[in-house]
Amino acid sequence: MRTPVCELLGIEQPIVQAPMVAVPRLAAAVSDAGALGMLTLTWSDPAGDVVRETAALTDRPFGGNLIIDSDRHRQLEEALEAGLRIVSLFWGDPAGYVEQVHDAEGIVLQTVGSAEQARRAVARGVDVVVAQGWEAGGHVRSQVATLPLVPAVVDAVTPVPVIAAGGIGDARGVAAVVALGAQAAWLGTRFLLAQEMPLHEEYRRRVIDAAETDAQWYADLYDVGWPDAPHRALRNSTSEAWEAAGRPPTGSRPGEDEVIAHFPSGEAIVRYEPGAPMVGTTGDIEALSLWAGQSVALARQIQPAAEIVAELVSGLSREPDHRLARTS
Repeated sequence: MRTPVCELLGIEQPIVQAPMVAVPRLAAAVSDAGALGMLTLTWSDPAGDVVRETAALTDRPFGGNLIIDSDRHRQLEEALEAGLRIVSLFWGDPAGYVEQVHDAEGIVLQTVGSAEQARRAVARGVDVVVAQGWEAGGHVRSQVATLPLVPAVVDAVTPVPVIAAGGIGDARGVAAVVALGAQAAWLGTRFLLAQEMPLHEEYRRRVIDAAETDAQWYADLYDVGWPDAPHRALRNSTSEAWEAAGRPPTGSRPGEDEVIAHFPSGEAIVRYEPGAPMVGTTGDIEALSLWAGQSVALARQIQPAAEIVAELVSGLSREPDHRLARTS
């Protein structure tokens, strides 16, 4: 099923893989399946390298995400020079970035958490709005659930297309947000179990075994690098010790300076650091930041990314009806 935003992005299926990490193999596999694979570019330096690596794996469109809590113009320029033409922005004012992308004949997506944020994003010239409900995993901006948020954003910005994010984990969720007026669904947690995602086996096991209540919202548990940045991750021994201590602020959290694991490079991971455990990470894996959204209870098996995409769109009709969205 192709919606108008599919036409805009050059994809066949109304599915977007959330930019969790920079994994070219995963992004390429999702794009090859007809959906939109995404890369995290915020911590990629130089950003152009991961774009070129992904482009070598697929001839289909893919996107790159930047968290614009600070100046990311250099990384954006590197990505655009490498050929990226679909840019996702989050957690900041897109002013300045939109023109930079449009000058390269690219498309800008902006993630928002309210109808008012959506209006401001459209006023800045963004091409697509991503309405992220608070059920989402990882970084979460909204305090509104996906079900009421999506139609409010659709009504606020029509005819600008809206993609729904947060708590979507299977074909039922995809069909639900399309019925609410969204033109595509944005998923991260479900793709944690894609075969192409180099996730540590312990992290995979925790995802597979998790209940929907295990994905907890935290205002300031992990040191994500900028202030006022709430996030959602699986409950673990680190979060339990912090809660038992009364949720103390940074500087007085239990075990705060303790090295609990190491990245494959050998670099130490300190407790409360937002370093998701990938293949090759060693140490106390369970105590690390295990990002996941409330749809985690729907992620139950490891599958190729192409199978996940096919399952997600299995409940959609060929002709979507967006007439429920207001046109004024």
